[in-house]
Amino acid sequence: MSLQHKNTVIIIAGPTAVGKTSTGIKLANQLGACIVSADSRQCFTELTIGVAKPTPVQLAACPHYFINSHSIHEEVNAGIFEKYALDTVNNLFEKHNTVVMVGGTGLYIKAFAEGIDTMPTIPAEIREQIIHQYELQGLEWLQKEIKENDPHFWQQAEQQNPQRLMRALEVFRATGQSINQFRTQQPVERPFNIVKIGLELPREQLVDNINKRVDEMMAEGLLDEVKGLLPYQHLNALQTVGYKELFAHLNKECTLEEAVERIKINTRQYAKRQMTWFKKDKAFTWFNNNNPSVLDFKF
Repeated sequence: MSLQHKNTVIIIAGPTAVGKTSTGIKLANQLGACIVSADSRQCFTELTIGVAKPTPVQLAACPHYFINSHSIHEEVNAGIFEKYALDTVNNLFEKHNTVVMVGGTGLYIKAFAEGIDTMPTIPAEIREQIIHQYELQGLEWLQKEIKENDPHFWQQAEQQNPQRLMRALEVFRATGQSINQFRTQQPVERPFNIVKIGLELPREQLVDNINKRVDEMMAEGLLDEVKGLLPYQHLNALQTVGYKELFAHLNKECTLEEAVERIKINTRQYAKRQMTWFKKDKAFTWFNNNNPSVLDFKF
């Protein structure tokens, strides 16, 4: 592998429940490096069980950044992450030649590695109105709005992903233009090396991991965690798998058993979308996470 710069960021990515956290910590300790999380939900202090945040023991194993760094009441997006992560790695490079980035939020990783288009500022009332309408009328309403108002984006959209669809609708309502009009930027060349490592597992094993993880989350008290967040269920940070399904149960829209099953289904669908996203990026080198050969990779 030909590296152009002295400093390197190693990105460990892949679907939820593939084992990124433990592998990332092992690699960071092996290299004497720190970890910058690339997870759009683990940054929130109020969310713990439902976002599979690293345990206190894991967090103590090596320094972590972008974990418990923000509140659900703050806006956090790919642009904010890009600046946070760039500032953090540049500070870490003063003492370390290598930083490990671990996470599954593809848009955040893309923003860090390639830069991000400048998006228009969305008035809070537009965002809140869209979230409220989505909560009342569901995904089918959201899909219909995008099909009618931004058909070009709809053709290439993640059509089952409400976050992406709501973001596109926000931009349309705020500007009258397709979100695609703002996606024109060429990739930025970073002044450090970026090595992308993808972790995967056989589908049956990943599905089993997801189902077991959801059961473990419930046993650890996820329902109580969600009950404490019920007053904030309208916030963007809580439009998240594991939380929105239990909000539906607490709002008497379904039984607890139905909510748990829906979490498992939605998590599996999310993992599939993650793999689709990362597999499009040919810069990734893929490893089966049953085999720790990633730890023997020559960086």
